[in-house]
Amino acid sequence: MDRAPGLSVRLKLTISYAGFLLVTGILLMAAVLLYYLYFLPDGWLHTPTGNFWIRRDRLLASFGPFIAGVLCFLLVFGLIGGWFLAGRVLAPLHRITHATRVAAGGSLSHRIELPGRADEFHELADTFDAMLARLETHVAAQQRFAANASHELRTPLAITQTLLDVARKDRDADELVDRLHFVNARAIDLTEALLLLSRADQRTFTRGRVDLSLLAEESVETLLPLAEKHGVAVETSGDIAFAAGSPALLLQITTNLLHNAIVHNDRGTVWISTTVGPAFVTLTVENTGERLTQRLVSTLTEPFQRGTERVRRDHAGVGLGLAIVKSITQAHDGTLTLTPRAEGGLRVTVRLPAAP
Repeated sequence: MDRAPGLSVRLKLTISYAGFLLVTGILLMAAVLLYYLYFLPDGWLHTPTGNFWIRRDRLLASFGPFIAGVLCFLLVFGLIGGWFLAGRVLAPLHRITHATRVAAGGSLSHRIELPGRADEFHELADTFDAMLARLETHVAAQQRFAANASHELRTPLAITQTLLDVARKDRDADELVDRLHFVNARAIDLTEALLLLSRADQRTFTRGRVDLSLLAEESVETLLPLAEKHGVAVETSGDIAFAAGSPALLLQITTNLLHNAIVHNDRGTVWISTTVGPAFVTLTVENTGERLTQRLVSTLTEPFQRGTERVRRDHAGVGLGLAIVKSITQAHDGTLTLTPRAEGGLRVTVRLPAAP
């Protein structure tokens, strides 16, 4: 933004310091002058040590140049001292400004790391460093997301191109058409998941009172055929739990978690429950399955992380299920916790603010 040039903050502080010192000197000199005018007698002054003749007019005549000299000294001293003090005070601000310009140039890894004890400048510097760290992490995640999304979208498009080339040479293309339909549906699912993830990140939704227990039951009814196909038993329990949020997005959370628990299961059980606390409501989805390491679990909420060693090939998904759950949860000011079960499987806990 172009701005008209003006006085620097250091110069303004210098003028302020010098002005304050000059005003203080004027008040002090005025007090002395008032004493000479109203309290000092004119004529003979009798004291125990002797008598003095005082001529008030001569004192005032000699006092004027003295006052002028003192005030000039105070002005010069105030300007020099104020310039030095302002420079010392504003030194951390110059360091913060430099870091801001470096960050604006694209170097998000730069940090201020202002030394010294806590004060307003150090609080600003620490806040700015925290913002840069969070921004750097966010940009890195977006870059990984863009790279992964490009790869994931390129794969079905390349398969589609290959199938079309084969279909042009083969008249009996029924199997190829079915395969092409599957690949196209997968690409559509991926695109819709990306749009949903973008919508959740932007927080463009209206909040209302949503009962998580009803959403859990709705998700169970929707995915019951899939659970029966995999031989998975689904058990629901819990209390009525009203959260503040979007019904559609919160339904997406329960559906994604339940779908994930079913397809990553082997004729086991899925438990879905809701609990109510003083300020938060909790949705918990647990499933049996293979034992998972904490290292693997910590990566499952990253986009396009499928945990390939435990995914069924017929329901591999697009790798965005838990990433969408994490994004929606954060957009609702909630927390998402993934914990591997000791006996095998995964426990996912979503904690959301309770509706007023």
